[in-house]
Amino acid sequence: METTTMINGKRSETSPAESSAEVGVVIDGSSHAAHPGERLVDLINRVGLKLSQVCYHPQLGPIQTCDTCLVEINGQLVRACATTVSNGMTVTTASSKAHAARQEAFDRILANHMLYCTVCDNNNGNCTVHNTTRLLAIEHQQIPFQPKPYEVDNTNPFYRYDPDQCILCGRCVEACQNVQVNETLSINWDEPHPRVLWDGGSTIGESSCVSCGHCITVCPCNALMEKSMVGHAGFLTGISKQALDGMIDVVKGVEPETGYGAILRVSEIESAMRESRIRRTKTVCTYCGVGCSFDVWSKDRHILKVEPADGPANGISTCIKGKFGWDYVNAPDRLTKPLIREGDKFREASWDEALDLVARKFSEIKAKNGPDSLAFISSSKCTNEESYLMQKLARAVVGTNNIDNCSRYCQAPATMGLFRTVGYGGDSGSIHDIEKASLVLIVGSNTAESHPVLATRVKRAHKLHGQKLIVADLREHEMARRADVFLHPQPGTDLVWLSAITRYLLDNGLAHNDFLRQWVNGLDEYKKALAPFTMEFASQTCGLPVETLKRVAHMIAEADRMCVLWAMGVTQQSQGSDTSTAISNLLLVTGNYMRPGTGSYPLRGHNNVQGASDCGSMPNNLPGYQSVNDPEVRARFETAWKTKLPSTKGFDNHEMVDAIHQGKLKSLYLIGEEMAIVDSNANHVAEAFSKLDFFVVQDIFFSTTCRFADVVLPACPSLEKEGTFTSTERRVQRLYQVFEPLPGSLPDWKITQDIANRLGANWSYQHPSEIMSEMASVTPMLAGVNYERLEGYKSLQWPVAADGSDQPLLYTKKFNFPDGKARLFPLMWSGPVEKPNAQFDLHLNNGRLLEHFHEGNMTYRVKGIHEKTPDTFVEISPDLAQERGVQSGTWLLLTSRYGQVRVRALVTDRVSGRELYMPMNSTESPVNRLTSSTTDPATHTPAYKETSVHMEILSEIGESPLPRVNHRFGHPTPQRGVEAERKWKRPDYQFPGSQLVQIQVK
Repeated sequence: METTTMINGKRSETSPAESSAEVGVVIDGSSHAAHPGERLVDLINRVGLKLSQVCYHPQLGPIQTCDTCLVEINGQLVRACATTVSNGMTVTTASSKAHAARQEAFDRILANHMLYCTVCDNNNGNCTVHNTTRLLAIEHQQIPFQPKPYEVDNTNPFYRYDPDQCILCGRCVEACQNVQVNETLSINWDEPHPRVLWDGGSTIGESSCVSCGHCITVCPCNALMEKSMVGHAGFLTGISKQALDGMIDVVKGVEPETGYGAILRVSEIESAMRESRIRRTKTVCTYCGVGCSFDVWSKDRHILKVEPADGPANGISTCIKGKFGWDYVNAPDRLTKPLIREGDKFREASWDEALDLVARKFSEIKAKNGPDSLAFISSSKCTNEESYLMQKLARAVVGTNNIDNCSRYCQAPATMGLFRTVGYGGDSGSIHDIEKASLVLIVGSNTAESHPVLATRVKRAHKLHGQKLIVADLREHEMARRADVFLHPQPGTDLVWLSAITRYLLDNGLAHNDFLRQWVNGLDEYKKALAPFTMEFASQTCGLPVETLKRVAHMIAEADRMCVLWAMGVTQQSQGSDTSTAISNLLLVTGNYMRPGTGSYPLRGHNNVQGASDCGSMPNNLPGYQSVNDPEVRARFETAWKTKLPSTKGFDNHEMVDAIHQGKLKSLYLIGEEMAIVDSNANHVAEAFSKLDFFVVQDIFFSTTCRFADVVLPACPSLEKEGTFTSTERRVQRLYQVFEPLPGSLPDWKITQDIANRLGANWSYQHPSEIMSEMASVTPMLAGVNYERLEGYKSLQWPVAADGSDQPLLYTKKFNFPDGKARLFPLMWSGPVEKPNAQFDLHLNNGRLLEHFHEGNMTYRVKGIHEKTPDTFVEISPDLAQERGVQSGTWLLLTSRYGQVRVRALVTDRVSGRELYMPMNSTESPVNRLTSSTTDPATHTPAYKETSVHMEILSEIGESPLPRVNHRFGHPTPQRGVEAERKWKRPDYQFPGSQLVQIQVK
């Protein structure tokens, strides 16, 4: 067998011996050890040699449009980016032939770009064009700059494209087509004046661009720039365009005499001056649970840009929220004063007055009604350290286990399903494992909108690397349309078809029997429980053809490595825990644990919903999922905290609401959750809040929930504090403080500490690192976590041993049970509790949108996002719309058994039949006024997805709820990347070195 080496796109064969170990490569007379399959350009960069490379980016791979990385091998000029190393290869980078060819190539690039670095907002030391001009010692251009006949495109609210500055390297196209895989960008190589196109020729604003920012991040110059940078980054860039053009003309006037060298030196002085006022601070995204990390560039309190590069989960990737969704931090309506209720109004108060009142009321209520009359809810937006302190306040200071977090609303059933079967309540691997899978099964997850950066990895593997994709969902969203097989089961029936496929695999000899024998307990009992789940029963119950189910079963059996991704479409059902369990059962039967590219991935919805539970904000578990009723566990915490702890399970979120109505719960302290409209049956929840004797809400804005409070405490967003978040991958990462807290506001951990101390706690934490160290000392799962090991972009994936070793892939040696074996968990089918009937005849689904987060308290304060998606809506199928006389913009009144909302219709084929879909991004018409109090019995997670409604058409017809500038109206142009071959076919292209152009150098 032979392996293939690529040199300028041509194959060269090497033997297995050459590819099995390090290979020797000689570069400019020095020997270097290379990795098998390593790109030559990566080896050159790794050993520290300087080689120009304008279009190459290590996270994009070889694009081959710039020709500036040419080197000489055996007398032949080759592109280092497109050449794979081979044993004995001899490379020359410094030959006159190679050097002249690189200069020629770059001169052709400069013909597309006007150099005016000193007055350019991108003159920050990282401009590839500037740095290559310096590296190649270019003094003058042989080919003069030629303007292009196009205007600057400013139609996107977040960034602009300047064709005159575009060097046509194609990085942006490669990033859009093959990393983000939104497939919006292309280059019209066949035109006389090529440029980057959106949807083949649309304006950016009316294209399918999702404003993810990939293109701007990888742009090597100033052709694509954040509007927040323009006019703000440089000392001279904020002047008027007329003055700016005049300065550029002056520079161009002296260039023939001075050369570029002197001009670049001036610009580099100005660039160095910027370092004194531009800060670059690493943070972790505060939206979904993917765990993207990046640098925030700031000047005073102005965010210049978000720059991803080295994040372990995301690399160069972001979504619209992570890249641009930060305006809320400086919103004018941020809370900066504590508020105390007086009658129906609030008045401002000092911190001392407000905290003294909180401590006094808590003490009085505890003395009169006992510690269990108080309850505490931590925030999935807060840090691990803040959640730890919140549960410590509840348990060690007040004396109650009435503590919970919003995982109760989404991911608790997934955690339950994994605890039942494999022993840890988290993703079994990393996003990199999902990329490696030969088959990905997505159940009840709109991944491209809810976890967009993670979805890019699936889309890329599916498009480029042959990964198969099966999607089961009620909506034909983006991932469903990309899928090899799309299943549309009846609502709430996923458990049935999953169990039927599992039985079919077992019955037909398609299970992984060796794996089952060695690693799994309970097979016989489990088989008995599968008896009802025939393919015919599944077909009848789920509305799926038997042949389709068999096809899916065989795809699963034939896949060498399978990952299953699921989210709220599974967990927010009355059998959410059981369906999650069925997923893990299927993975065990097929042997899809314990190896890279396999496993279970319940996608966490919030940035730190995983961490909030990990750190003990749960009524039944102390930090690290250690049971409150385990005497040994309690003894360890009692020793550390120097107090006795309660031993019985407390109220969860759902039980707290019922306990308020029953008069058992008198006081609630809630941090950073819009519980009044994100909990199910919102009217019932609001009624409960109005019955509390004393209600404390801690938030950054005066939310809907704040209206019910007695005291409102002004907290800080993530950019104004330090701490750690834990992502869906179990990845613990540090975030650093970008801004000082707005005067009058405080980080949540400081507020909680102040309240605890007023209650007699005597805490003295000076920094979140001290809190983490304490938590690690009492939590074996986090024993080796400390801030030094998380410095910069370093991260750890729990469990973390005391020596700092972590487990990116779980279960490589055993499952997390005493005997090391997994457990098949028998299940029964009961079906949805609430179904449509004659009165409430339509099924209402609900969930997230790409551009907004949850109810929109943060994202509606981002002007550009508000412009693209100004309001919520309800999706209605074309067939139902025609039957009922509805069109996009028709105002509808949706009424359920629990409430009603007024909302505009959006007619779309993403939904079908008598199924509706309503995003949750509204505070005026929150969908949870329609949902019930029905819950999954194992976890009390609300069955948000089991909602039936009556639809009444109101008389007025408004505009479409989505404006034309929303990306959903765009038309992507999929292709395999930049298509550099089309450039090479242009009559004005010639490979550098074939006719060397004389270029003046130093």
